[in-house]
Amino acid sequence: MTHVTAVSAPGERFNFAQYLLDANVSRPGKQAFIDDHGALTYGELEERVRRMAAGLRALGLRREERVLLLMHDCNDWPVGFLGAMYAGLVPVAVNTLLTADDYAYMLEHSRAQAVLVSGALLPVLASAMIKSDHEVQKVIISRPVAPLRPAEVEFEAFIQAQSPMPKPAATGPDDTGFWLYSSGSTGRPKGTVHSHGNPYWTAELYGKAVLQLKESDVCFSAAKLFFAYGLGNALTFPMCVGATTLLMAERPTPDATFSRWLGRVGGVKPTVFYGAPTGFAGMLAHPNLPAAGDVAMRLVSSAGEALPADLGERFKRHFGVDIVDGIGSTEMLHIFLSNRPERVRYGTTGWPVPGYEVELRGDKGEPVPDGEPGDLYIHGPSSAMMYWGNRVKTLETFQGGWTKSGDKYVRNTDGSYTYGGRSDDMLKVSGIYVSPFEVEATLVQHPAVLEAAVIGVNDAQGLTKTKAFVVLKSGQSASEDDLKAFVKDRLAPYKYPRAIEFITDLPKTATGKIQRFKLREREAGK
Repeated sequence: MTHVTAVSAPGERFNFAQYLLDANVSRPGKQAFIDDHGALTYGELEERVRRMAAGLRALGLRREERVLLLMHDCNDWPVGFLGAMYAGLVPVAVNTLLTADDYAYMLEHSRAQAVLVSGALLPVLASAMIKSDHEVQKVIISRPVAPLRPAEVEFEAFIQAQSPMPKPAATGPDDTGFWLYSSGSTGRPKGTVHSHGNPYWTAELYGKAVLQLKESDVCFSAAKLFFAYGLGNALTFPMCVGATTLLMAERPTPDATFSRWLGRVGGVKPTVFYGAPTGFAGMLAHPNLPAAGDVAMRLVSSAGEALPADLGERFKRHFGVDIVDGIGSTEMLHIFLSNRPERVRYGTTGWPVPGYEVELRGDKGEPVPDGEPGDLYIHGPSSAMMYWGNRVKTLETFQGGWTKSGDKYVRNTDGSYTYGGRSDDMLKVSGIYVSPFEVEATLVQHPAVLEAAVIGVNDAQGLTKTKAFVVLKSGQSASEDDLKAFVKDRLAPYKYPRAIEFITDLPKTATGKIQRFKLREREAGK
C-alpha cells in the first residue's frame, strides 16, 4: 500500500513556485544555479521569478493560460518556469530537439499566449509560428542572436521592466501547475497535465527519502529540464534541499560531461550526477574518461531506459560509486520504482519507492505471479491529471487511481522488478521514446521506398537502437546513407534509424499488417 501519510500533504493553498522560494529564504547568497555564463543565487532567483510573474501578468495573461517554454538549459529556464507558476499561469516545457511542425502543433494544442525561447532556437520557433494559425501575444527571448522584431522582447529587459509580484497566485495543490509533452505510439504528442502538488510529492518521496539529497550537494543532470526526469533532477529536488545545480545548454557528450565533472565550468564539481545508460556507455568507452580521484561524485542516478547490468558494474569498478537505476515516466512525473544508494541489484530496476504501489497485471487485468511478465501499473500521489484534449488516451492510461505505464516487468522473489520491454511497439532510444510508425511513415515518403518497418535491436552494450527494414520499389535504388539523411531532414535528429537493411518483402498477417515480432525474432536469431 502507499505510505504518503508519513509525509505531510500540501495545504489547501499551495503554489509550488512559492514553496521552493520559501524553502530557500534563509540562504539568499548561496548559488542556486550555475550555467555556462555565470551563477544565480537563491536571492537573485527569488526576485527574478517574481519579476517574471509580474511581467507575464502585465501582458494580460490570465490564470491557467499557457506559456510555451522552448529553452536550452540555462539560468533563465527556472526563472521562466517558476515565474509562470508563481503567477498562476501554466508553463509548457517542450523538447528543444523537435521540428517546426512539432512546435506548430504544440502552439495550437496548448493555445500558448506567450513563448519563452532561447535565441538560438528562435528560427525554428519562427517557422512554427508561420505554420500555425495560433497567434502568440509576446515572444520573450533569452540571449537573442539577431535584432528583435515586433512582438519580441529580450528576457532581461522584460523582467527588469517590472516590480516583483508581491504575492503568488492563490493556487491549490490540485490546480494545474505545468504541462510536459509525452510521445505516444501513434499520432501527436500528448499534453500531460501536472498539478502544483505533484512535484512536491516527487521531491519528498524520491529526492529526499530515496536519493537523500543534501544542501551541500552540487547536482548535474545529463537529462535536460524539459524532461520529467531532468526537471526533478535539476530543479525540483536540489531546490527543495537548498543544493546547487549545474546547467549545461549543449548536448551531454562525454567531453562536455567530463568538463563539468572536473569542475571546469563554474569552478565546482558535481557530487550528484543523473544520467542514462546510453550516456554511461559512451563515457566508459571514451579515451578521456576521468580517473576516480579526479571527480567528486558520491551519488549517480540512471533512468530513461533499462540499465544493463554490465554497465553498472563497470562504472562501479572504475569510480567506486554505484549507479542507482530506476524507472519513471512523464505521466508519473518522476521515479516510482528504483534501486537504493545502499541497496543496488544490477539487472533490475529495484523496488517500489515508498509512497507508490506497483502491480503487474495480465492481458485481462488479473494479477500475475512472481517470475512471469505483466503490464506495469502504478498508484501514487504524483500521477498526472490528464492528457489535455485527449479523453480516449486519458481513460486508457489513468484508470481509477492507477496509471498504466506501457511497460512489461517481472517481479523477482526478493521483491525487485526486472524490465521486460515496452508493452506496445514504442522504442526508447537514448532515453527518449521513438515511434516506429512515425519513422516508417517518413521512410515511405522517399520516392524509392515501397514499404518500411522499424524495430529496436540491442547493440553490444545491451542498449536499444532503431533498425529499419526497407523494401524498395521495383527498378528503384537508394543507399543506407541516403535514407538516413532523408529521415534526419524530416524528423527530429535522434529519430533516424541507426541501421537499415534492404529486404524483398516484409512479414505480414493475412490482413496485411506488418508482423514486427517476426523481424525481432529474425534479429535475435543472428
